[in-house]
Amino acid sequence: MSRKPKKGYFVKGHFVAEGSELDLQLKAELKGTAGATKTDLKREMDALQDLGTELLTLRSDLFARLQLPEKLQDALAEAKRITNFEGKRRQMQFVGKLMRKLEDDTVAAIHAALDEQRNGSAAEKLVLHQSEHWRDRLIADDDALAAWLEQFPRTDTQQIRALIRQARKDAPPAHDAQVAESQGLAPRKSRAYRELFQLVREHLAPQERAASHPASAPDTDDPEDGHAPQHP
Repeated sequence: MSRKPKKGYFVKGHFVAEGSELDLQLKAELKGTAGATKTDLKREMDALQDLGTELLTLRSDLFARLQLPEKLQDALAEAKRITNFEGKRRQMQFVGKLMRKLEDDTVAAIHAALDEQRNGSAAEKLVLHQSEHWRDRLIADDDALAAWLEQFPRTDTQQIRALIRQARKDAPPAHDAQVAESQGLAPRKSRAYRELFQLVREHLAPQERAASHPASAPDTDDPEDGHAPQHP
């Protein structure tokens, strides 16, 4: 009875059986991870394939920023189109193989882009913090509105005044707020309170975009103002 031939390949005329010590050594050297075990390599392969799966959910702007190899981009696009479970599984295995060819800095950039999508960029977090600060200041301090309008003169004055007035009216008494806080309860925020935050955030967001992309910021008056750009 003939024995079933072993799976493997030839290197410089010598047969290397899959799963053998020599096989693992050659694969480790190829990957630049000499000394890695078969389990280590399998874990790395699975992690990269999972990372490829996460790439399918990445926003288009963040995806474009990565500038991935065209072959990998095509493979990911095809994976999005496939609805059959088995077909998608095989396609993602192919994506995983392509992912293993990426440089370490590219893999790190992918992780960073996914983290930005989940948690927001540093600039976005700053806008949220500033919006909260301005909202609370406008509600608490009568002089804050003049400072805001000086910085953001295009604000609808009537709208922001109405929102501030209503937010103050809807605010719970200080005693009730302290009691709720002592019980670990967050005071319920009114609609005006939320809308004031949104209005402030909408005015702060263009500043954040201009700071992040100064080259795209206009150096002339806004055409919507109805004024033509001034030339010397």
